[in-house]
Amino acid sequence: MTSPLIFKLGSMISTKNLITDLQQIPREWIFEYYLNLKEKLTGQDIKMLSAFNAKDKVPSMFIYFDTGCNYYKFKDFSSGYGGDGVQLVQRLFNLDTRSQATYKILYDYQDFLNNNTEYVSETLVFHDKYKVVDYEMRHWNNFDQTYWMGFKIGSKMLDRYNVVPLDFFTMSRTEQDGTITSHTFRKSHTYGYFRNDGSLYKIYMPKTPERKFIKVENYIQGTDQLKYDCKYLIITSSLKDLMTFNKLGISNIEAIAPDSENTMIGEKAIGELKLKYQKIVVLFDNDDPGIKAAQKYAQMYGFSYILLPMEKDLSDSVKVHGIDKVRETLFPLLKQALCI
Repeated sequence: MTSPLIFKLGSMISTKNLITDLQQIPREWIFEYYLNLKEKLTGQDIKMLSAFNAKDKVPSMFIYFDTGCNYYKFKDFSSGYGGDGVQLVQRLFNLDTRSQATYKILYDYQDFLNNNTEYVSETLVFHDKYKVVDYEMRHWNNFDQTYWMGFKIGSKMLDRYNVVPLDFFTMSRTEQDGTITSHTFRKSHTYGYFRNDGSLYKIYMPKTPERKFIKVENYIQGTDQLKYDCKYLIITSSLKDLMTFNKLGISNIEAIAPDSENTMIGEKAIGELKLKYQKIVVLFDNDDPGIKAAQKYAQMYGFSYILLPMEKDLSDSVKVHGIDKVRETLFPLLKQALCI
């Protein structure tokens, strides 16, 4: 356990404007101060390297203005952490409770005011986010075949899950002055993920490490393909892992995948799935974010989870070791998790 925080209150009492309530502190100051942001938060979103993972080479932490609650939050995809400013401080300083984080913020803000004339909050203005507004499909080519067949995923599986190569896609947003800014992207190895009704829900660019996925709509991947005629359900980390799992030929198990490992499937959806399957297990990546995400499912829903001791994820394991070796390794782990 982390020892309780003890603050010296002398400097706090010396000021006329004593800070005693978190409501007196601008929420955006918390992010600006503890993350050493170079710009003030005025309603825009910020993407940065993870504050929790020193090995992060591609920015995976987002500071965003949540229009639902009207204040800033963060989501760090490298560690799986997320929440408001208090949770940020609690994670940054490894504090046991939210109260300890609150006391630290109060103390640090008071100290900030003692050494600065004041903190001036900028007017928060809603910034429209970029949205996918157009795209064009193209025919499959040899580069696509080489990429997907590396994971033993062929055309029939891609067709079943409505994966289609894209020639380009366009994103746009409305600026504060009413003008529209648009950008068109035309890259190799760009794929659209579609639902059975033809609606696009995600764009996948595996050769673009700084932005592999662009979410278009909320959707639990694989839901349209469920037949509900199996005893068991496995939750994988991605659509690619889901399709790879289906190639293993393990019967009596269907598969789905959330938007990402760090996006929890909601209680309502899980409740409906529990009525249709005897047991549900989780198979996420065996790295730190994947393990933490699997543990959240275990804590929240009581699901068993599997850590495949091979490559980082299921699809990479098949690519490196082949279907037979992965099936041989995974099958006993599945039997143990399903208690069969």
